[in-house]
Amino acid sequence: MADNKAKSTKPANKTPPKSPSDPAKERAAKRLSYDSNSSHEGAMAGEISALEEAFRKFAIHGDTRATGKEMHGKNWSKLCKDCHVIDGKNVTITDVDIVFSKIKGKSSRTITFEQFKEALQELSKKRFKDKSDEEAVQEIHKLIEGKVPIISGVTKAISSPTVSRLTDTSKFTGSHKERFDPSGKGKGKAGREDLVDSSGYVSGYKHAGTYDHKVQGSK
Repeated sequence: MADNKAKSTKPANKTPPKSPSDPAKERAAKRLSYDSNSSHEGAMAGEISALEEAFRKFAIHGDTRATGKEMHGKNWSKLCKDCHVIDGKNVTITDVDIVFSKIKGKSSRTITFEQFKEALQELSKKRFKDKSDEEAVQEIHKLIEGKVPIISGVTKAISSPTVSRLTDTSKFTGSHKERFDPSGKGKGKAGREDLVDSSGYVSGYKHAGTYDHKVQGSK
């Protein structure tokens, strides 16, 4: 009897069991929450995507180990040149170097994207003096948004009378002339060595190889 009373005094579990559909509802709610957060983050990133994309492309230019999150002074100068931030009048290469040294940390050699925007704000005051601070920043951003590094150093063919004279086979003389046919194509070994003619004809005979044709025509 005592055991039965002890068992009856134990509080019963009043938590109702979860229905089979509860896990599916939870997953759906989590997915909706994730999609909502992702779209919100995407909208925020889209506001600066063009400028930040340009920053990253210039930041990794010429450096295979760069992550695009920080930019060296050399690439900063290239960006200002390629995007025409430097106009040679209001903004010079010296101004660009001074602003970079001012914005970056004392012990740092690079700037982040946020520091990059600060540097542009500094230069915008000099680049667009006739505009308000806000308009000047917008204008300097327009110069950079969507831009990519300009690849330089590609060698171009140079046309000059001297080069043309040296490469025009029709103007060659002497032994050099014998190395090419009238079309300018090289003769190979025949143009470098005297090959023995074993055809049986006298060298330079114009009607070589026509004997069989003449004999057959006379029959």
